[in-house]
Amino acid sequence: MLIIKTPKQTNTINRLQFHIKGLVQGVGFRPHVYKAAAALALTGWVCNDSEGVLIEVQGCNTNSFQAFLIKDLPVLARIDAIRVSEVPIKNNENQFNILASKRGKVTAKIAPDSGVCDACLVELFDPASRFYHYPFINCTYCGPRFTITRQLPYDRHETSMAEFTMCLDCAAEYYAPLNRRFHAQPIACDHCGPQLSHSLDELVAYIRTGKILAIKGLGGYQLICDAYNENTVSELRRRKKRTAKPFAVMVADKASANLIASCSAQELNLLSQSTRSIVLVNKQADDPLASGVAPGLSILGIMLPYTPLHYLLFDQLNKESAAAFIVTSANISGEPLITDDEIAKQALSAIADVIVTHNRPIVMRTDDSVMRIINKAPIFIRRARSFVPLAIPLAHELPATLALGAYLKNTICVTRGKEAFISQHIGDLDDVATIEFYHETIKHFLKILDVKIECVAHDLHPDFYSSQIAPAFNKPILAVQHHHAHIAAVAAEYHLTKPVLGLALDGFGLGTDGGAWGGEVLLYHDNQFERLGSLLPIAQPCGDKAVQQPWRMAASVLFQLNHAEQITKQFSQFSEASFIMNMLKNKINTSTTSSCGRLFDAASALLNVCQVADYEGQAAMLLESLVTKPQVFNKGWLIDNNQLNLLPTLKYLLTCDPVEGANIFHGTLAAALADWIIRFAEPLNIDTVLLGGGCFLNKPLTECLIKALAAQNIKALLPQQAPVNDGGISLGQAWVAGNYFRN
Repeated sequence: MLIIKTPKQTNTINRLQFHIKGLVQGVGFRPHVYKAAAALALTGWVCNDSEGVLIEVQGCNTNSFQAFLIKDLPVLARIDAIRVSEVPIKNNENQFNILASKRGKVTAKIAPDSGVCDACLVELFDPASRFYHYPFINCTYCGPRFTITRQLPYDRHETSMAEFTMCLDCAAEYYAPLNRRFHAQPIACDHCGPQLSHSLDELVAYIRTGKILAIKGLGGYQLICDAYNENTVSELRRRKKRTAKPFAVMVADKASANLIASCSAQELNLLSQSTRSIVLVNKQADDPLASGVAPGLSILGIMLPYTPLHYLLFDQLNKESAAAFIVTSANISGEPLITDDEIAKQALSAIADVIVTHNRPIVMRTDDSVMRIINKAPIFIRRARSFVPLAIPLAHELPATLALGAYLKNTICVTRGKEAFISQHIGDLDDVATIEFYHETIKHFLKILDVKIECVAHDLHPDFYSSQIAPAFNKPILAVQHHHAHIAAVAAEYHLTKPVLGLALDGFGLGTDGGAWGGEVLLYHDNQFERLGSLLPIAQPCGDKAVQQPWRMAASVLFQLNHAEQITKQFSQFSEASFIMNMLKNKINTSTTSSCGRLFDAASALLNVCQVADYEGQAAMLLESLVTKPQVFNKGWLIDNNQLNLLPTLKYLLTCDPVEGANIFHGTLAAALADWIIRFAEPLNIDTVLLGGGCFLNKPLTECLIKALAAQNIKALLPQQAPVNDGGISLGQAWVAGNYFRN
């Protein structure tokens, strides 16, 4: 927090102006200011402005005001900077007022949506409360923010609540400075606010009888059903055409979470935070949920309720037994969340038995955030609800930069001064609906941040949609290599200026040599990089088709191990096996890749764990789920010409059962990577390595690697404010391009 010192004061009356920047709009900050002024018997005023909050206080105790202001901030508030100046005294001022917002160049921030607070929950279940069982209860400490805001300043008429006229009771609370709902822009009750299309009793009855519901939530429609009902879960998979990809599960509380999962204290704490992310945890050994919830996996994504309606459903259903709901995005496969009511009725009628809507429009669709505890710290898998649009502080100011992100798991990033704003998860840019959402998000972020971009960053790959649209902005553009962006994102978060090593492990990124990279050691300094080494390149038969069919990568490994004859034997169920063998022999349509993701695919298929993938990363996730205790095969790797060769380990897997093979592969890969990094670090006198890429979401691999490096006094850093996978690419692109055009 930056605080400019208050001018020296005496016991005489004086007047000070405070300009507060940070997360101070729509979070109960002005009532907090009002209380501080009242406690010190100060007159003056407070208002929202385009930069944050502006305050003037007058009296004999102004020298104590700053300390009162910082103490006991509202839960969602955050102060980034305080600027204080002395201003002329105003005669005949006898009270402290809260004034209307001032307009101007926007540099203020809007809070993310937040899970319903404890105070609202008490009222939700209090029969004497006027908010009893009202599914849209909220206050200044909780409820929708980002998803209902059209532009700043954050005032009711700039949100989708503008069409709801407050009743006398709501207005009384809204205008009472000491009330918990003072200027809570979404304030409403059953008499004047949004309404559900179905009653609570109807929804509970539908869930009890195994129905699938599509319910309009904070950031879009969600599919909800009974997670214990085998037939319902199976039917949901059939209708959604989602063969095996795991579903997230919502439970009522931490005790219920422990009935279906084995949660650590840290995981339970993360689950119960107001952000209410989906958290990946270990399943119980005797998992009681329907077998189709997360087939073949040892981990489960769980979350706690975050809207009043979620709590109301659990309250009714838990009277009989502990309920658990599947809660997943209501969309057409591969497309973004649906937010429009009419589209939902048309598009979701083939998936959901009942479509439950309400009449509060969703301005900006936002999915649930997903996290995992790795190396005792929460790591983002998907950064969205409750975190967007929080800013990531930068080490120095950049020109206003728009980074267009990656092709998969796309996010965009906009910089404003010394801050970077990563968008919510957008998705894969491979269909019209997602591309429309992509443009909608770019437009919305530039609007709410009031930014006029000065430069644009995109991926090096020219065929990505995000690269192709870059020239349309008519600004200077920079193509940033994919893995450079991965490492730069970590450097930007940690404000690093010294030379460091970067280890990028993922599925694919176009290299500067035109090749398919994905297992690289980089030397990173001053936003420049040098590729020091890579995993040994392996042939990838038929290019991207090998991603969906991991057995092809296994066939490639067999060929490289001089076991070509085994290809048709081990993969005899595939009619293309002999064709692939000949393709490898004749080097036809077999470009090479250094991808660590493809290495996981090969290992998984060699062990007969996953030969054909139904969703991205399935082969690696199923292999990880078999790990009991990672083991190191000491002769499992070679390092030659700066390339790390894991073929000895892959050959050894041919003699292993799946569990032993999973343990050997993870343990040996971690040990090999550590050995590889150390060989670069020692001659360069570098003691820090940055980790980037989706492979680092693999918990046993990442924790074993970090431990092995720490034993050699090398600190490994994972990103904690942006996703380590391609969802964080946009931050790295923005940091590289912003610095390039800054110079």
